[in-house]
Amino acid sequence: MPKSLLKSLMLIATLGLSACAASHENVTREDGIFDPYEVNNRKVHEFNLGLDRALVRPTAIGFSTVLPDVVEDGIGNFATNVGLPGVMVNSLLQGNLERTGLAFSRLFINTIFGFGGVMDVATAFEIPEADTDFGETLYVWGAEEGPYVELPFLGPATQRAAVGKFVDLFTNPIAYVLESPYNYFGTGADIGRRLSDRGRFSDTVDSILYESSDSYAQLRLIYLQNRRFQLGEEAGGPEIDPFALETEGF
Repeated sequence: MPKSLLKSLMLIATLGLSACAASHENVTREDGIFDPYEVNNRKVHEFNLGLDRALVRPTAIGFSTVLPDVVEDGIGNFATNVGLPGVMVNSLLQGNLERTGLAFSRLFINTIFGFGGVMDVATAFEIPEADTDFGETLYVWGAEEGPYVELPFLGPATQRAAVGKFVDLFTNPIAYVLESPYNYFGTGADIGRRLSDRGRFSDTVDSILYESSDSYAQLRLIYLQNRRFQLGEEAGGPEIDPFALETEGF
């Protein structure tokens, strides 16, 4: 990774860390939800719902219907494998050498013996999954969660997670090793994986987005419960992200 880019990323992270660490008094509700931008968030939510209804949902259902399960699994495995170098970078930044080793082991085994990661051979070898992101790195560094936000195209996040999503666009070393267009294969596979998830879990996602009395509040609660559970902060809620098309977008 070029030194100039690394310095820029560290500057962005520092600014994000400072922003997340800013104090907010008398705004966190008793249920642990901090949503001072709710009015604007709901407008973005309506935009995301319209996009899902008009484009993402029908595309995802068609995608999942046409492709055999084994192909969908292969796309998901490949996307996960391509993302492992980024997991390694964030694990190192967090000082988590065990997860760094797991990510490297899975990357090596699945790339060599799993046809570039299309097959998940590492799981068959009982090597645990390894996943993290820069939002978790900020959490480890002491950044506060910050307010809840819903991002256009990307869906639910917190201020800390939103900064993490942006930085993660630049932390995967593969983007600097492979030349165009090969460095975009991972992005394409990730979009395919998220379309597959949206199609496969269509009934559950639809019940949240289109059948609940307040889909915004429901989605916010599910996201915050899941994210905090991932970080070890509290017990988790239903394990589903209706707006899985994050970057990590539609």
